Amino acid sequence: MPLPPEFQRIARHFAPLAGEGALGLADDAALLDPPPGRVLVLAADAVVEGVHYLPDDPPDTVSRKLLRTNLSDLAAMGAEPLAYLLTTAWTRGTGEATVAAFAAGLAEDQRRFGLSVLGGDTVSTAGPATHSLTILGTVPPGQALRRAGARPGDALWVSGSIGDGALGLAVLRGEVPADAAGHLARRYRLPEPRLALGVALRGIARAAMDVSDGLVQDLGHLCRAGGCGAVLETARVPLSDPARGVVAEDAAWLPRLLAGGDDYELLFAAAPEDSAAVEAAGRAAGVPVTRIGRFLAGPAEVTLHDSRGATWTLDRQGWSHA
Repeated sequence: MPLPPEFQRIARHFAPLAGEGALGLADDAALLDPPPGRVLVLAADAVVEGVHYLPDDPPDTVSRKLLRTNLSDLAAMGAEPLAYLLTTAWTRGTGEATVAAFAAGLAEDQRRFGLSVLGGDTVSTAGPATHSLTILGTVPPGQALRRAGARPGDALWVSGSIGDGALGLAVLRGEVPADAAGHLARRYRLPEPRLALGVALRGIARAAMDVSDGLVQDLGHLCRAGGCGAVLETARVPLSDPARGVVAEDAAWLPRLLAGGDDYELLFAAAPEDSAAVEAAGRAAGVPVTRIGRFLAGPAEVTLHDSRGATWTLDRQGWSHA
């Protein structure tokens, strides 16, 4: 008896991605033995066509972004990847070439980040296409980084650069011309999860999270979790050369970059006396880290200061999923 179309698609495109414990994607569930002496870390994210990616984005970048945004959640916890579960809801009539490219993107990043699929589901929908991934990672007991833990007096740090994701989306929408448009588009479509940095920050960072919904908004989450406020020095926020060029042409872009999201960098607190250890962790991970402010006693609010010490107010602090 031939396989139903759904199972043909699974066998053709996703079974080759399955790892040990997935049972060839032929059973109702997978079996998983966590590595000895480790605890599991789990997170889930979804992407919706027209919301989290553009309808004409290449399918392989859609799947890789889905996997990488979940890997970024592991990085924020100081965890290392193990495996994942995947659910795909394709728009009815989606061709096999699109599904094949989506699976090929997953295969590429599975090799890069060292994990495999354990199972999931595939269905069709009237639209928009929606794909969800549940990531599984591991961390030594008691060593996971948490959002709660920032204290008044702690230094505020961020990895990499801020704003390229938001600018990349603007470039793809034709809203802004920019040098290195290809670099910016890639940063939007293919974020870099800071896994090595997350591991290197275990025992150093007092609180951490990844920047997905906007630097200012996500800093507010760290403040609420820690029960303290923060000052963000806008002139210290690291920008790439292309982003700096856009801001030089139009200063109104800087507030948009601070709230734009899609950065997937690590935002974290550390004791001031641990600055050398933070910088060493960045060097070990091959990721630049920049001190951009400080935490302070008071309400769980974010205050923005420019290079002259003047206070800024943003019309929008970040992305809302509601």
